[in-house]
Amino acid sequence: MLDELVQAGRDGVHNAAAAASRALVADSTAMPSLRTLSKIAFGGAQVLLGGGGGLPVEGTYTQTCPNAQLSCHNTTAVTDTCCFNAPGGQFLLTQFWDASPATGPDDSWTVHGLWPDHCDGTFDANCDSTRAYSNITAILNSFGATDLLSYMNTYWKDYKGNDESFWYHEWAKHGTCISTLEPDCYDDHKPTEEVVHFFQKAVDLFKTLPSYEWLKAAGIVPSTTATYTTAAIQAAIQAKRPGVSVTLGCRSGVLNEIWYHYDVRGSIQTGKFEPSNPDGMKSTCPATGIKYPPKNAASSPPRTTTTAGSPAPTSTAAPGTPFSGKGHLDVVLNGASKGCIISKGTWYATGTCATFTAATSSNGFTLSSSKGKCGVVGGALSCGNGVKTATTFTASKNGALAAGGNAVWSADRVAAGSSQQTVYAGGDHSSSFEITWRSS
Repeated sequence: MLDELVQAGRDGVHNAAAAASRALVADSTAMPSLRTLSKIAFGGAQVLLGGGGGLPVEGTYTQTCPNAQLSCHNTTAVTDTCCFNAPGGQFLLTQFWDASPATGPDDSWTVHGLWPDHCDGTFDANCDSTRAYSNITAILNSFGATDLLSYMNTYWKDYKGNDESFWYHEWAKHGTCISTLEPDCYDDHKPTEEVVHFFQKAVDLFKTLPSYEWLKAAGIVPSTTATYTTAAIQAAIQAKRPGVSVTLGCRSGVLNEIWYHYDVRGSIQTGKFEPSNPDGMKSTCPATGIKYPPKNAASSPPRTTTTAGSPAPTSTAAPGTPFSGKGHLDVVLNGASKGCIISKGTWYATGTCATFTAATSSNGFTLSSSKGKCGVVGGALSCGNGVKTATTFTASKNGALAAGGNAVWSADRVAAGSSQQTVYAGGDHSSSFEITWRSS
């Protein structure tokens, strides 16, 4: 594949973006592939650029996807994963309502991402470190997708203002796990063109899902005083998208996410997205008393998680010489020390901190504890026999532990007392923090 990319550069295709992408590949420290062994063959697909962004001609296809099966509904194994999304067969178009700080237009939800879940609700993440491109703006511009980029600058926003890092996070974590976007699915692949298709498809879907307007039509509008029920919110959306439900996300009783679920017949580029019910019980909203605050309202509760690759609050702890020799991994939450990582990779608020050994590798360093090698497995930090290959970590500019260039970590809740919390790479869970090094 590297030879093909080099040849593409020599042929003058994709020019600067291809060169940038190759440089990123060489310097990549992203998490290793989690692609399952069920992906055993590649066929063809067709590309639909969509959106009218003035894109040049990209990869061409000689093969279509006749009689394509609907993902998550096949009864036998499908080997052509260029025409059938697997193992990530159910797609989630996820949206944010960020009221504090206000993010995006006051009368619109914003894009969170396009995620390929397995049909049982589990998912892979960070599936191809060689394609974890961080220069999303440059890639879109290089293909002339200026209309797409302009739309993203308005409706695909990071609440901390670091849109580029947010887009990188969504592409690297989720986009690289979509089988029909694999470069081998393109007969005439131009480096990074699948990135354009990922963001274009997400935006195209988002435009068909005007959550604000659908809720407003049912009398559900942002308010500092009114509260709503899960049943009313679901009914408002089902009036426009009948037959299926959505996943509703709340934090402290405040509505802040809607996930729309789809199965896909064919590739995501040209296939048909068919609305489906959620692949598991995922909603986190109470039955009643749901708040839906207006953006810029002073009474809106602060958000406590992060959704992008932007840095967590700067640590006030002295990290020592970052990640060399032996030391401890301290958790820094909202700028203050809050426990540490213990030997199996979980977060513990009390007790004795584990001693880790940092060993230099070609692109960063590896970590190990008394349990064994440490790595990101299934999106979670783990140390022990279950880690087959140690993850290569790096240190951020302020000395925080980073995986795949992202120094944000998160858990479902803040560790307290004797309870241990699973630590996830990225900020997709309720409580986000950073991890710093304390030499022993």
